[in-house]
Amino acid sequence: MNKKILLAEDDRNLGTLLRNYLAAKDYETTLFTDGRSALEAFSSGSFDLCILDIMMPEMDGIALARAIRNNNPYVPVIFLTAKNQEEDIIEGFKTGADDYITKPFSMEELLYRIEAVFRRSIAVKTEKEDTVSMIGEYSFDSKRQLLIHKDEKISLTTKESELLELLFRHRNEILERNFALKSIWIDDNYFNARSMDVYITRLRKYLKKDPAVKILNIHGKGYRLIC
Repeated sequence: MNKKILLAEDDRNLGTLLRNYLAAKDYETTLFTDGRSALEAFSSGSFDLCILDIMMPEMDGIALARAIRNNNPYVPVIFLTAKNQEEDIIEGFKTGADDYITKPFSMEELLYRIEAVFRRSIAVKTEKEDTVSMIGEYSFDSKRQLLIHKDEKISLTTKESELLELLFRHRNEILERNFALKSIWIDDNYFNARSMDVYITRLRKYLKKDPAVKILNIHGKGYRLIC
């Protein structure tokens, strides 16, 4: 059965282009040009993913995301943003957004992000049923914030655990630096960025006993957990 996508974009030309492209990729996509009508449709329908433009009439994307989260806290949300909407992006992550994409963007990039969000959603659902994940030779218990290698137990801080969990959800693919900062630290300012570098160094130290597990720097983009 095709995945159903709610697309809220007030630029009808762009919205129609996106809807037709996604339909061609077998995503059943319904377009709304204002937040109010999108919310009404979400409340009475069933959707697997929401793609929301931040700037919309009637109800903006942030308010719409909050209302959607009140209705269904698990449906994935991707924001469409302009380059000058930094504060709005941060607010979007506070609503629990799964990803964002900055205009202008390519159709292929949007498709990649949609597919990545669906993969993570499946992984998160599975991991919530069992909070213990295997990272190479390590056992990672995200609920208890423990990293176990043979007989050694490492107690992780909350930030270390959250960052490792995020890396694991994106394992073997790129975890974008800004996405990680805004997901965990909310703000991607200089000091938080330096803080995250420290946590990455710590996680590498914890994981060094298994040479098959690596956290790679992807220049200009972010990190990749290989396991």
